[in-house]
Amino acid sequence: MKFETFSKKQILVLSWWMDNSPYQNYDAVICDGAIRSGKTLCMGISFIAWASKKFNKSNFGICGKTLGSIRRNLVLPILPTLNELGFRCEFKISQNLLVVKHLNHENIFHLFSGKDESSASLIQGMTLSGVLFDEVALMPQSFVEQALARCSVTGSKFWFNCNPEYPQHWFNIEWIQKAKNKNTLYIHFTMKDNPSLSKDIIKRYEGLYSGTFYERFIEGKWVVTQGTVYPEMSKLDSFFEVPKVNFEKYNISCDYGTVNPASFGLWGKYNNVWYRIKEYYYDSRKEGCQKTDEEHYASLCELASNLKIDSITVDPSAASFITLIRKHGKYKVISAKNNVIDGIRQVSTALKNKKIRICNTCTDSIREFSLYRWENSNSRDVPVKENDHAMDDIRYFVSTLMEDSDDGFFAIAARR
Repeated sequence: MKFETFSKKQILVLSWWMDNSPYQNYDAVICDGAIRSGKTLCMGISFIAWASKKFNKSNFGICGKTLGSIRRNLVLPILPTLNELGFRCEFKISQNLLVVKHLNHENIFHLFSGKDESSASLIQGMTLSGVLFDEVALMPQSFVEQALARCSVTGSKFWFNCNPEYPQHWFNIEWIQKAKNKNTLYIHFTMKDNPSLSKDIIKRYEGLYSGTFYERFIEGKWVVTQGTVYPEMSKLDSFFEVPKVNFEKYNISCDYGTVNPASFGLWGKYNNVWYRIKEYYYDSRKEGCQKTDEEHYASLCELASNLKIDSITVDPSAASFITLIRKHGKYKVISAKNNVIDGIRQVSTALKNKKIRICNTCTDSIREFSLYRWENSNSRDVPVKENDHAMDDIRYFVSTLMEDSDDGFFAIAARR
């Protein structure tokens, strides 16, 4: 990997800890801001270089939301550069650790997943000389605080990077807003701070998002969600005629409800685009009659018609309906991934990227797109729990079935 040049902020990340730096006595560094701004790669290289210069036979932590994301976003991208710079690196995947040798120093970097509150127990008992948090805003506060408490070695430092979330997020309140009091160097990045990005590439990324996600991922702001969840779907020309083609594959997504509405969507794939071509929507309150699991299953079969359905994904809380589908043995059923905010981001990207298209036959989806809104709160990201049943089944489809079947789609959204 070769670098033609670095921006001033990237150089600062690479050098802040060095002996001739005015920031060498800081205890921590925070890099936040836009996606693809060059902060993560520079931070990873700098972290390894600092540890190799200052310590020998010490342990360090590299933390991310999942082990897969750490390997993909940080470890694997920096290894070629470290090797070119004379570091000898041995990545022991099965043990989740990286052994780095440089000159006469050798250190071990342990990989930790901070996906939920229970993750704090994974790092208890360790003694670390430093820790790097990749996408710290996606980790629970308890895990981060437990990892920081492990850094009891003299000279240890903390390294954080993230994309912004909502203003009252714990990391923004406790670290970014208190950076000076915590003796922390805070560096804010935009895409212009990454010299490797051309103007055309920056323009492409700017076209991927809208609304709150544009302000966060492109402008790098910690902003409150407001207005409609999918502002890109506010116009009638956002919806399409059902194409008269032979679809390559069919899937169905389900948000199951008995008291609440049930929403099922039939999706057809053509030329690497998924079309929502038909839907089933039943509101028992409106109709004045609840349907049984068997009656909803009959409607599911009617929606599928005689088509060959590759997979059906269902709201994971609908255990009885999932069991019923499996009992009939006609369709393959998968419990849906149900992280609301991650799913909304993925749907927003898919819509902007034209990887999914909603056909004008899906009138309940069209109605809900116009009504689905964020709560008026700056304490967390959460959509109003109204007019969200088709929205949920669309989210289940994108986060579960598209992610499993479409190569490369999420690379645009997640690439560093």
